[in-house]
Amino acid sequence: MSGTSSVDSQITPQILLKAYSVGLFPMAESADDATIYWVEPEMRGVMPIDDFHIPRSLKKVLNKRAYDITFNEAFNAVVKNCAASAKGREQTWINETIRLLYSELHDLGHAHSVEVWEEDQLVGGLYGVSLGRAFFGESMFSRRSNASKVALVHLVERLKERGFVLLDTQFNTEHLTQFGTTDVPRDAYEKMLQVALIGEAQFD
Repeated sequence: MSGTSSVDSQITPQILLKAYSVGLFPMAESADDATIYWVEPEMRGVMPIDDFHIPRSLKKVLNKRAYDITFNEAFNAVVKNCAASAKGREQTWINETIRLLYSELHDLGHAHSVEVWEEDQLVGGLYGVSLGRAFFGESMFSRRSNASKVALVHLVERLKERGFVLLDTQFNTEHLTQFGTTDVPRDAYEKMLQVALIGEAQFD
Protein backbone atom coordinates (compact mmCIF):
# COMPACT_ATOMS: atom_id res chain seq x y z
CA MET A 1 0.00 0.00 0.00
CA SER A 2 1.23 3.48 -0.75
CA GLY A 3 1.87 5.95 2.03
CA THR A 4 -0.35 9.05 1.91
CA SER A 5 -0.90 12.11 4.07
CA SER A 6 -3.07 15.19 3.66
CA VAL A 7 -1.32 18.51 3.07
CA ASP A 8 -2.25 22.17 3.05
CA SER A 9 -3.35 23.21 -0.42
CA GLN A 10 -1.21 26.38 -0.08
CA ILE A 11 2.07 24.58 -0.63
CA THR A 12 4.74 26.46 -2.57
CA PRO A 13 6.86 25.36 -5.54
CA GLN A 14 9.86 25.23 -3.19
CA ILE A 15 8.07 22.86 -0.82
CA LEU A 16 7.04 20.74 -3.79
CA LEU A 17 10.62 20.42 -5.03
CA LYS A 18 11.75 19.45 -1.53
CA ALA A 19 9.05 16.77 -1.51
CA TYR A 20 10.29 15.33 -4.79
CA SER A 21 13.82 15.23 -3.42
CA VAL A 22 12.70 12.86 -0.64
CA GLY A 23 10.42 10.68 -2.79
CA LEU A 24 7.03 12.33 -2.30
CA PHE A 25 4.60 13.74 -4.85
CA PRO A 26 1.11 15.28 -4.56
CA MET A 27 -2.22 14.04 -5.85
CA ALA A 28 -5.89 14.93 -5.41
CA GLU A 29 -8.76 12.49 -5.12
CA SER A 30 -10.36 14.06 -8.19
CA ALA A 31 -10.24 17.18 -10.32
CA ASP A 32 -13.10 18.64 -8.25
CA ASP A 33 -11.58 17.87 -4.83
CA ALA A 34 -9.49 20.71 -3.37
CA THR A 35 -7.64 18.40 -0.96
CA ILE A 36 -4.09 17.38 -1.88
CA TYR A 37 -2.24 14.36 -0.55
CA TRP A 38 1.43 13.47 -0.42
CA VAL A 39 1.99 10.04 -1.91
CA GLU A 40 4.99 7.72 -1.36
CA PRO A 41 4.44 4.35 -3.08
CA GLU A 42 6.01 1.27 -1.58
CA MET A 43 6.79 0.15 -5.15
CA ARG A 44 7.92 2.82 -7.59
CA GLY A 45 7.67 2.71 -11.36
CA VAL A 46 11.04 3.42 -12.99
CA MET A 47 11.45 3.58 -16.76
CA PRO A 48 14.89 2.84 -18.24
CA ILE A 49 16.49 5.67 -20.18
CA ASP A 50 19.40 3.84 -21.80
CA ASP A 51 17.46 0.57 -22.31
CA PHE A 52 14.12 2.10 -23.26
CA HIS A 53 12.16 -0.36 -25.42
CA ILE A 54 10.13 0.86 -28.40
CA PRO A 55 7.55 -1.73 -29.54
CA ARG A 56 7.69 -2.62 -33.24
CA SER A 57 4.22 -1.22 -33.94
CA LEU A 58 5.22 2.12 -32.45
CA LYS A 59 8.39 2.23 -34.54
CA LYS A 60 6.17 2.10 -37.63
CA VAL A 61 4.17 5.07 -36.32
CA LEU A 62 7.36 7.04 -35.64
CA ASN A 63 8.71 6.29 -39.11
CA LYS A 64 5.61 7.86 -40.69
CA ARG A 65 6.44 11.19 -39.00
CA ALA A 66 2.76 12.10 -38.92
CA TYR A 67 3.17 14.40 -35.92
CA ASP A 68 5.24 17.45 -35.08
CA ILE A 69 6.96 17.52 -31.68
CA THR A 70 7.76 20.53 -29.49
CA PHE A 71 9.03 21.00 -25.95
CA ASN A 72 7.74 23.53 -23.41
CA GLU A 73 5.71 25.46 -25.99
CA ALA A 74 2.25 24.71 -24.58
CA PHE A 75 2.83 23.59 -21.00
CA ASN A 76 -0.43 24.83 -19.50
CA ALA A 77 -2.45 23.41 -22.40
CA VAL A 78 -0.84 20.00 -21.86
CA VAL A 79 -1.66 20.03 -18.14
CA LYS A 80 -5.23 21.14 -18.91
CA ASN A 81 -5.67 18.24 -21.32
CA CYS A 82 -4.18 15.80 -18.82
CA ALA A 83 -6.68 17.03 -16.23
CA ALA A 84 -9.67 16.68 -18.57
CA SER A 85 -11.86 13.61 -18.50
CA ALA A 86 -11.67 11.29 -21.48
CA LYS A 87 -13.08 7.97 -22.59
CA GLY A 88 -11.78 5.33 -20.22
CA ARG A 89 -10.52 8.03 -17.83
CA GLU A 90 -13.57 9.86 -16.55
CA GLN A 91 -11.84 10.97 -13.33
CA THR A 92 -8.37 12.48 -12.98
CA TRP A 93 -6.28 13.46 -9.96
CA ILE A 94 -5.25 16.89 -11.27
CA ASN A 95 -7.21 19.66 -9.56
CA GLU A 96 -6.97 23.41 -10.02
CA THR A 97 -4.45 23.82 -7.19
CA ILE A 98 -2.11 21.30 -8.81
CA ARG A 99 -2.51 22.97 -12.20
CA LEU A 100 -1.53 26.36 -10.79
CA LEU A 101 1.33 24.95 -8.73
CA TYR A 102 2.93 23.15 -11.67
CA SER A 103 2.50 26.22 -13.84
CA GLU A 104 4.64 28.06 -11.28
CA LEU A 105 7.19 25.23 -11.39
CA HIS A 106 7.26 25.59 -15.16
CA ASP A 107 7.97 29.31 -14.86
CA LEU A 108 10.87 28.42 -12.53
CA GLY A 109 12.29 25.96 -15.08
CA HIS A 110 11.49 22.79 -13.12
CA ALA A 111 8.36 21.56 -14.93
CA HIS A 112 8.40 20.62 -18.60
CA SER A 113 6.11 19.41 -21.34
CA VAL A 114 6.32 17.50 -24.58
CA GLU A 115 3.69 18.44 -27.16
CA VAL A 116 2.46 16.38 -30.09
CA TRP A 117 0.82 18.33 -32.91
CA GLU A 118 -1.20 17.35 -35.95
CA GLU A 119 -0.86 20.43 -38.12
CA ASP A 120 -1.76 23.20 -35.63
CA GLN A 121 -3.84 21.03 -33.28
CA LEU A 122 -2.48 19.72 -29.97
CA VAL A 123 -3.34 16.01 -30.04
CA GLY A 124 -1.10 14.56 -27.34
CA GLY A 125 1.57 15.26 -24.79
CA LEU A 126 2.95 14.77 -21.32
CA TYR A 127 4.48 16.79 -18.51
CA GLY A 128 6.74 16.24 -15.56
CA VAL A 129 9.27 17.71 -13.16
CA SER A 130 13.06 17.87 -13.42
CA LEU A 131 15.35 18.02 -10.41
CA GLY A 132 19.05 17.29 -10.54
CA ARG A 133 19.41 14.49 -13.07
CA ALA A 134 15.97 13.05 -12.32
CA PHE A 135 12.76 13.49 -14.28
CA PHE A 136 9.44 12.72 -12.59
CA GLY A 137 6.71 11.94 -15.10
CA GLU A 138 3.33 13.26 -14.00
CA SER A 139 0.68 12.64 -16.63
CA MET A 140 0.05 12.24 -20.35
CA PHE A 141 -2.88 12.52 -22.72
CA SER A 142 -3.75 11.44 -26.24
CA ARG A 143 -6.39 12.69 -28.67
CA ARG A 144 -5.04 10.61 -31.56
CA SER A 145 -3.84 7.02 -31.76
CA ASN A 146 -0.38 6.61 -30.20
CA ALA A 147 0.11 10.36 -29.67
CA SER A 148 1.06 10.04 -25.99
CA LYS A 149 3.44 7.17 -26.83
CA VAL A 150 5.13 9.34 -29.43
CA ALA A 151 5.54 12.05 -26.77
CA LEU A 152 7.11 9.50 -24.42
CA VAL A 153 9.66 8.37 -27.02
CA HIS A 154 10.75 11.96 -27.61
CA LEU A 155 10.92 12.58 -23.86
CA VAL A 156 13.27 9.65 -23.34
CA GLU A 157 15.44 10.73 -26.28
CA ARG A 158 15.81 14.18 -24.77
CA LEU A 159 16.56 12.86 -21.28
CA LYS A 160 19.25 10.59 -22.68
CA GLU A 161 20.80 13.43 -24.69
CA ARG A 162 20.81 15.78 -21.71
CA GLY A 163 22.37 13.41 -19.17
CA PHE A 164 19.39 12.42 -17.03
CA VAL A 165 19.81 9.12 -15.16
CA LEU A 166 16.38 8.55 -13.57
CA LEU A 167 12.92 8.57 -15.15
CA ASP A 168 10.36 8.09 -12.38
CA THR A 169 6.87 7.11 -13.56
CA GLN A 170 5.53 7.04 -9.98
CA PHE A 171 3.42 3.93 -10.58
CA ASN A 172 3.88 1.09 -13.04
CA THR A 173 1.08 0.05 -15.40
CA GLU A 174 0.60 -2.50 -18.16
CA HIS A 175 0.86 0.40 -20.60
CA LEU A 176 4.28 1.44 -19.23
CA THR A 177 5.64 -2.09 -18.88
CA GLN A 178 5.86 -2.44 -22.68
CA PHE A 179 8.60 0.23 -22.63
CA GLY A 180 10.64 -1.60 -19.99
CA THR A 181 9.28 0.06 -16.85
CA THR A 182 9.87 -1.97 -13.69
CA ASP A 183 8.70 -1.84 -10.07
CA VAL A 184 11.40 -0.73 -7.66
CA PRO A 185 11.04 -1.13 -3.85
CA ARG A 186 11.00 2.11 -1.89
CA ASP A 187 14.42 1.68 -0.27
CA ALA A 188 16.09 0.88 -3.61
CA TYR A 189 14.31 3.81 -5.25
CA GLU A 190 15.55 6.18 -2.55
CA LYS A 191 19.15 5.17 -3.33
CA MET A 192 18.56 5.71 -7.06
CA LEU A 193 17.01 9.09 -6.33
CA GLN A 194 19.92 10.29 -4.20
CA VAL A 195 22.37 9.40 -6.98
CA ALA A 196 20.19 11.23 -9.53
CA LEU A 197 20.10 14.37 -7.38
CA ILE A 198 23.88 14.71 -7.59
CA GLY A 199 24.72 17.09 -10.40
CA GLU A 200 22.38 18.95 -12.72
CA ALA A 201 20.92 18.09 -16.12
CA GLN A 202 19.26 20.78 -18.22
CA PHE A 203 16.01 19.81 -19.93
CA ASP A 204 15.91 22.89 -22.14
